[in-house]
Amino acid sequence: MATRAGAASGGQLEERVDLTSETDAKLLQANQLLQSSTSNLREALALLAALEKRCRVGNDTPSLVRVCEASLQLCKDANDDEALIATLKNLSTRRSQKSKAVSALVQKAITWVLEEGGDGYKPLVVANEEQRVIRERLVETLRDITDGKIFLEAERARLTRALATIKEEEGDISAAADVLQDVHVETYGSLSKREKVEFILEQMRLTLGKKDYVRAAIVAGKINRKAIAEEGMEEEKIKFFTLMTEYHRHEKDAFELAKDYHNIYSTSSVQGDESQWKEALQSSVVFLALSPYSNEQQDMMNRIYIDPNLEKIDSCRETIKLLLKKEIINFPLPHQTELESMKAFTIGGDDLTSHWKKIFHTRIVQHNVRVAALYYRRIHGKRLAQLLGLQPAELEAEISKMVSDGSVYAKIDRPGDIIRFAAKKTPEAVLSDWASDISSLLDLVESTTHLIHKENMTQ
Repeated sequence: MATRAGAASGGQLEERVDLTSETDAKLLQANQLLQSSTSNLREALALLAALEKRCRVGNDTPSLVRVCEASLQLCKDANDDEALIATLKNLSTRRSQKSKAVSALVQKAITWVLEEGGDGYKPLVVANEEQRVIRERLVETLRDITDGKIFLEAERARLTRALATIKEEEGDISAAADVLQDVHVETYGSLSKREKVEFILEQMRLTLGKKDYVRAAIVAGKINRKAIAEEGMEEEKIKFFTLMTEYHRHEKDAFELAKDYHNIYSTSSVQGDESQWKEALQSSVVFLALSPYSNEQQDMMNRIYIDPNLEKIDSCRETIKLLLKKEIINFPLPHQTELESMKAFTIGGDDLTSHWKKIFHTRIVQHNVRVAALYYRRIHGKRLAQLLGLQPAELEAEISKMVSDGSVYAKIDRPGDIIRFAAKKTPEAVLSDWASDISSLLDLVESTTHLIHKENMTQ
């Protein structure tokens, strides 16, 4: 006998009907119908559908949840996948359906498509094509049900990753990336920080696999660098910067690659493995050598030079030492072959490797030109080309590029074959320097006179 609880007067509380005893009886009856014959599934579902409506209208949420879960279980026990999907859709879209009932439906069905434990997003292994199709349909149905429901954000994120995994297993990387892009997981409040980072990393991986580098850069911007730098997030940090190396390698950005590898090197888990930190540190040094000259590049190079671990890698230590000295470097470097044979240098194919080799030579030439600009105000072009081991035309082209990007001041007198590295001073600047020199001279004379008088007085 159903009993009523609560009060409906005044609109303060909804009227609640307790249908526990009736639910127990009807669930038992439905199970008995199915046990007698699987052909009685429709009759059993109809019996529970009427009870579901009474529980929903009567606000008996605990009984409603039991009825919904039992309806799905009946379909599963009867191995009727079509009925399972239809029942799932019908129950979740009923008018004024309770959120707890929808949540229970999703939680019940999700165990039939995703593996329990672990990361919670890996799809169940299927034995044949028919099971694969049913699994994919069920995942898509559950995604449709969870769409727009805040209380099912975590389930939607896991189902989306599962669907992307299914697409990837089928070889459709583009479709897998598109599926993940639909979910803006960074706005979900029910997911942990680690789950959000892992989801975004998966978005990055598939987007890069799709060769959509513009979107990959946008997705990478969603990663909080402080979050992945926290203790316990070492694996995510390494994965993130490894993916960033792929992006920056495509962009041919040597300095960003150096920073990526140095971030991997500075991770505590990498520091504990000598083979890993050596590879990361070597890669950092190689791409620093390939980076254009800047204050940031010089600062990073000086910080790496005082790193005690650099002493264990002779080729890298000598390379950094040469680049920091204000001296002309002969090309190729003493350890050129070893540096160019490193794994990070050769990733990306022959075309990219050839590009890095060309850039390496260019950076050494630019270093030598900057050194020449420090020690020479004027120099003959042929003499400078001889010092740098270049043809005059190559030297002129490189100096022109450096002048254009503002890294050095120079003017070339072609008829006289003279390169001027010092800017001609204006009359005002010359007069100002002369006045400064006279002032310094007078200060010295005054100091000297004072010392002479002091010495005479002490005698």
